[in-house]
Amino acid sequence: MGVYTFGKKDENNAFITILKEASFGEGKLAGIPVAIKDNISTKGIETTCGSQILKGYIPQYDAHVIELLKNEGAAIVGKTNMDEFGMGTTTENSSFGPTTNPCDKTRVPGGSSGGSAAAVASGMVPMALGSDTGGSIRCPAAFCGIVGLKPTYGRVSRYGLIAYSNSLEQIGPMAKNVSDVSKLMEVISQPDSQDSTSYSRPYSHTPEDNIKGKKIGVPKEYFGEGVDANVASVVKDALSKLESLGAEIVDCSIPSMRYALAAYYVTCTSEASSNLSRFDGVRFGPTVEKKRQWHDEYRDYRSKYFGEEVKRRILLGTFALSAGYYGKYYAKAQVAMSNVRKDFLRVLKDVDVIAGPTMPNIAYKLAEKSDPLEMYLSDILTVPANLAGVPAISVPCGKVDNMPVGLQIIGKHFDDETVIDTAFAYEQEVA
Repeated sequence: MGVYTFGKKDENNAFITILKEASFGEGKLAGIPVAIKDNISTKGIETTCGSQILKGYIPQYDAHVIELLKNEGAAIVGKTNMDEFGMGTTTENSSFGPTTNPCDKTRVPGGSSGGSAAAVASGMVPMALGSDTGGSIRCPAAFCGIVGLKPTYGRVSRYGLIAYSNSLEQIGPMAKNVSDVSKLMEVISQPDSQDSTSYSRPYSHTPEDNIKGKKIGVPKEYFGEGVDANVASVVKDALSKLESLGAEIVDCSIPSMRYALAAYYVTCTSEASSNLSRFDGVRFGPTVEKKRQWHDEYRDYRSKYFGEEVKRRILLGTFALSAGYYGKYYAKAQVAMSNVRKDFLRVLKDVDVIAGPTMPNIAYKLAEKSDPLEMYLSDILTVPANLAGVPAISVPCGKVDNMPVGLQIIGKHFDDETVIDTAFAYEQEVA
């Protein structure tokens, strides 16, 4: 047992809450400071989801992943900044101010786990936890030049993760290198009877750099319209390096990707409209005025404390689920989601992993993307893995205009090990 003193200066607004002293125990992570995204419940530590509507909320229990971290001796040093309830691609939508990118403070770190990525990239902590609903771990990992893994859906318990979109989101590890991501994944991937979507498939694996004979599928859609030519060139060079290590590059196609983004936003906003209905001022957050009619207070309270992006998505989801439109939008989104999953399974029958860019561009300038629809389009390369439920990792593979570019590697269900090995092989080759 010991106490870790956390005195690092937060120059990127990476944290919402910092614990200057954190106790730790013995185990695989003994004394290692770990930062936690602020939508993961931590007993006795304020958890806000980056929202004023949860300001002052202190959970009475730890999420399953937090229990596992503590059991292995980790020092929980704080809660990191994020887009409000995980809704965003830049971490500019936090009600606690935007996080900046440690590689260039005029740029965003990506989102919604931008605080966790910035905390790792700036050297404040060696490891962090994020959550990934449509790329929220891989996007900031790519923009900040670190490694981020979205595990297979169900391999890490979601118990204690404050829900935004249950069927898509997943807690995952972030670190500066693949070995640390693998170590953190081993700790958090234990089964949990409190999460009915959790599988008993513990991860216990040491990364290997031998990928000779592995087949890597490269879908043409990952280099299609909207992908920056310089980013595409850097990623193609990375694929060539994997080929030089003995892997076989296989051209392929995932036609259903054209519907993935629409299916994703209809699904996640529909689930958000349901999940966020609990935040009404009665049980969580700032006190409500009890002398008014409940519906007047309910309306004004949510209007005051929810941010613009959250309100936008609640309205979109409520509309998609409303009578007369359910079949037209939500039901069709589920069909499209199923087709994306089938397409990935079809391709992954013939190859070991799929690879391509993580993001179509390098990190944007702060406030550069003001049009919500334009922002949504930037998720086009990360969203499909969430719809399919497969594991995906982003590993740094070069730079454009001195900003990091991420190589995304996607694998089969519960084959997170091969995803890790492929990323590790690339990392060792360029080290």
